[in-house]
This record gives sequence, structure tokens and C-alpha cells, in this order.
Amino acid sequence: MKMPSNNQQIFVGTILGIALGSFLNSSGLESPFAKTTLYFADLIGNGIFLNLLKMVIIPLIFASIAVGIANLRGHAQIKKVWTLTLFYFFITTSLAIILGLATVHTFQPGKGLNLAMFSQNVDQSHLQESFTLAEFGKKFINGLFLNPFAAMAQGQILPTIIFAIFLGIALVLVGDRRGKGILNLLNELLELIMMMVQWIMKILPLGLMALLTLLTAQQDHHLLFAMSKFITVVIAATLFHGVVVLPLILFCITKITPWHFFYSFKEALLTAFSTSSSSATLPISIECVENNLKVNKDVSRFVLPLGATINMDGTALYEAIAAIFVANLAGIELNLTQQLIVFFTAMIASVGAPGIPSAGMVTMMMVLEAVGLPISAVAILIPIDRLLDTFRTAVNVEGDAIGSCIVHHFTK
Repeated sequence: MKMPSNNQQIFVGTILGIALGSFLNSSGLESPFAKTTLYFADLIGNGIFLNLLKMVIIPLIFASIAVGIANLRGHAQIKKVWTLTLFYFFITTSLAIILGLATVHTFQPGKGLNLAMFSQNVDQSHLQESFTLAEFGKKFINGLFLNPFAAMAQGQILPTIIFAIFLGIALVLVGDRRGKGILNLLNELLELIMMMVQWIMKILPLGLMALLTLLTAQQDHHLLFAMSKFITVVIAATLFHGVVVLPLILFCITKITPWHFFYSFKEALLTAFSTSSSSATLPISIECVENNLKVNKDVSRFVLPLGATINMDGTALYEAIAAIFVANLAGIELNLTQQLIVFFTAMIASVGAPGIPSAGMVTMMMVLEAVGLPISAVAILIPIDRLLDTFRTAVNVEGDAIGSCIVHHFTK
């Protein structure tokens, strides 16, 4: 009998994961069956699948960026790729924040809600020391230039990217005579890592099923109902950016239809949705972009790792909406200057947010602090953040992929 295709397996795994999680949520999580099911879902989803992805992230980022920069020298495209990539990141992040601000002002979530109603959901372990924009900037800069071996061992992506960029530029400057051996070694390393990624793709349907079971089972439906207007506004604005704005930009520039893009990139989108980690999704994003969307490897392996760290449209959009939402809860009207501060702070914070689940909660405090809003209000966002994080991570990953398609279009 013919085995179902990978697409069919992913579809079945997604449906089964959501259905099983919903059943466990409605029937209670204290039964032996529920506990056993969640144990194995956590073991398969987080213990095996997600950890396998994390295992290859650092070597993949290091090798792909160094090789991508070094290989671009032969096409005299390195300056153009840099310029286009950063310009695209700035434009789409700005559009996301503007969309978020426009949406939250139109629907005004938080008006009339009582902040005290969420006190029972406060988890003090999540509340961290607040920091100002200046302190955040200093911390961000200090975190860029670290010992590369220590950074890789600790899984710190941004300093790994910085070192890979310096190494790639050095390989360009020394030329083939002196740098050929190192470049060949990095190329071989990258090919081996991509082979490992293909192995991991084999268990993608099972990993997605396990992670979606956990996600669906552990949601508090009573809290979701109480915060329904805010959740609806965030999800609607995020989906509008991901389903309309970004695909429209892609189609206008490259003529790639939204249907073709989403079909070609669905594995990465589902992985981003279920893991809430743009970094963990990176190996699968590269696989989809290169094999399905036919983006040049030198472009994809530069744009995607960089974008997974500094291009987070969904995160920036969410933080802009959440800041106005908190202001509404506190009965504070932000003036134009304060909203401009929210705009720029959300942009900077999205750049500094690590590509891990709920990382936006850390930088969210900085956005609130910048305009004098109560940091403690983050506590009401924490219980629903895991759900919202799934949507914004998917849009973060989508934005990186579309960026690689656009850069490829102009540099092929």
C-alpha cells in the first residue's frame, strides 16, 4: 500500500493534535489518561522534535551566513543583498506597527475592563525587573560581541550571527588563494547540516501533532473569553498582515501568487505556529524556501538566519497593540509623541527579542516603560501569550521567507 505523502501526513497530524488537545481540555487534565497523553506529547514534541531542531540551529546559522556572504562575492551582489534585506526588514516592520496602532485605535480593546479581574492569573515568576530604553540599548550592544565559542555553546544567536558575518567578510577579502580551504570546509559542514534537517523533516507530522496537542489542551478557555476582544484584535491584525500585506508585497514585486507561496511554505508555517520559535523553525524555513520556492542558496542562507533574529513583524505589531491596550486598561490617553515612542520602541524591541517562545514578554516591558505605563500590566498578558505567540511567530517566519524571495528576485 502506498504511504501517504508528507503533505497528507502533516494535515492529519495537525487535525489530530488539535482534536486530541481540545478533547483533553474539555474532559479535564487530571485523569490518568490525560496525564499520560500530555507526558508523551511533551516527550515527543519538546523532548525529541523541538530539541532536534534546536540542535542544528547554531551550526546552521553560523555556516549558512558565513558561506552566504563568502559566495556572494563572486556575483558582486553582497552590497545589494545587504541593502535590500535591511530595507525590506525596516519597511515591513514599520507597516506592521502602523497596522497594529490603526487596528487598536479602531476597536479600542480594554475600554471598560477592570484590571483587578485578572489578578488571579498573575504569575509572579514571570515578572522581571523593568529596564529603560537606554538600558535596553546598552544591554543589546553588549550582547553583540561575545566570544563566539561561548555564544555558540550557550545558544546565543545574535553574537553567532555577528561572528559569522565578520568571518564571511574576511573570506571575501582574503580571496580564493588563502580562504578556499576554510570556505570548502564550511560548505561541506552546511551540506551535512542540511542532510540532518531532511531527516528531522521525516518526523515533522508527529512533532506537530504532539506540540498542537499540548498547546490546545493547556489553554484556559475562561480567560480567553474574558480577553476575547483583545485576542481577536491581535489575531485579526496579525493575520491581515500575514495574509494580505506581505503576500501583496510579494506578488507586486515577484509575481509569486499567495497560493503558491503558502502551499510551498506550509511546513515552515505549521512548525512556527506549533513551536512559537522562529529560530527553531529556521532549518525547515531554509528547506522550504530553497526546494519549493527555488530561492538561491546564497541568498536564503543569509536572509533567513538574519531575519529570524532581527525581523519580527508579528512581534512588533503585537507590542504596539498591547501597549495601547494596557493604556486603555489604565485609563491613560497616549498623545502623538508617546505613540511615536511606542512605534520606535516596538521596532527596536522586536529586533532585540530572541526567537524563542514568549520572548516578546521581556521586550514588552521595555515598550511599556518607555511611555510610562505600568510594567505590572504585563501580568495580564502572560496567561494568553502562548496562544498569541503562535500567530505572531508564523508571521515572523513568513516575513523572512518573503524577504528572501524578494532579494532573490532583484539579485538573481
